[in-house]
Amino acid sequence: MSDDDAVRAVRQWGEAAPDAVLLDGFHALKHALRFGADVRVAVTGDKAAALALAASLADDVTDRIRDLVVEVPVPTLRELVPRVHPTQVAALATRPGREANVARLESGPRRAPIVVLDNPRNLGNVGAVVRLAAGFGATGVVTTGDVDPWHPNAVRAGAGLHFATAVERLPSSGLPPGPLYVLDPEGEDIRSVAVPDDALLVFGSERHGVSPELRGRATRLLSLPMRPQVSSYNLATSVAMALFHWGGPLNGHDLE
Repeated sequence: MSDDDAVRAVRQWGEAAPDAVLLDGFHALKHALRFGADVRVAVTGDKAAALALAASLADDVTDRIRDLVVEVPVPTLRELVPRVHPTQVAALATRPGREANVARLESGPRRAPIVVLDNPRNLGNVGAVVRLAAGFGATGVVTTGDVDPWHPNAVRAGAGLHFATAVERLPSSGLPPGPLYVLDPEGEDIRSVAVPDDALLVFGSERHGVSPELRGRATRLLSLPMRPQVSSYNLATSVAMALFHWGGPLNGHDLE
């Protein structure tokens, strides 16, 4: 790769639009490419190592990575990103438009639930939930409150899988249509309830739970099985348990 290519990549990085999404590391770039992200620029401190990773772990996108990624000096890479990922790969992609995300969330009939995080506070948890939603094939992840689910820390935790599902922040009054299945300690045991494909699975924070407004709108309240005297599960763990239950035979699915 020529010095001119490196200079051009650095210039593109500096001129990136405000809504550009940082893809931090090889795996984030891999997932973003697999799920159709518009990746504008990608850099690495070691292109040979990046291509070796691609050949080993993501041969389906190796050619695209070879064409896209530009090698820059490691000191330059450190100037471009807050902290360099161990794979020495970073990229910028275009964040999906709000209208397109909302259209995906509202289109029907839905074949998988939407995960709703009511006023989440931990960005790492938000990203972990996005990974779970992508893995289970959920329709999307909606957050309420003031935390942006596309914050760089959430995208980092999501490993590029924000592009594999619809991720958007909406007011609680503007949630997509569908029955609200709210996770609440006083609800029915989720193991006895069939969760419909078009459900909105609503989770609150570990400290505050779901807001009274959304709890009051619930179609059903569901609880997760828990040993007495244990206070709560981690948010991402709760989402995983609920999605695993939805994907089981009680709901007409057979996830393995």
